[in-house]
Amino acid sequence: MTKSYNWYSHLIKPSWAPPSWLFGPVWTVLYVLIFISFGTVFYKVFNKELPIIILLPFVLNLFFNLIFTYLQFGLKNNFLAALDILLVLGTLIWAMVLIYPHFKWIALINIPYLLWVCFATVLQLTVTYLNK
Repeated sequence: MTKSYNWYSHLIKPSWAPPSWLFGPVWTVLYVLIFISFGTVFYKVFNKELPIIILLPFVLNLFFNLIFTYLQFGLKNNFLAALDILLVLGTLIWAMVLIYPHFKWIALINIPYLLWVCFATVLQLTVTYLNK
């Protein structure tokens, strides 16, 4: 992991990029919200309170979210990480729109996640552009 951190620390980043220590606490809070909201969706589908198709954007979002770190730090590929973060953003919006008519609170609890992913998307696209 040290090699990956060294690689990332040498990339050109915009002046508004947050310090690296901020990512851990932010993602800790967001993963709690994701666990509560996404877990509720999985539970409701399992109990047939929601149609199974509603799971699709939630599952895809988890997948794209989880592979980001591998693409960015394992493969050290800014371009793939940029594509991935766009997919994280798209599937999150899709999930929030799909769940809103059924359980508004699940969509609303994901607003901090949405705001962070919007910021992370702009950051990743900027880092990708600056290091092409």
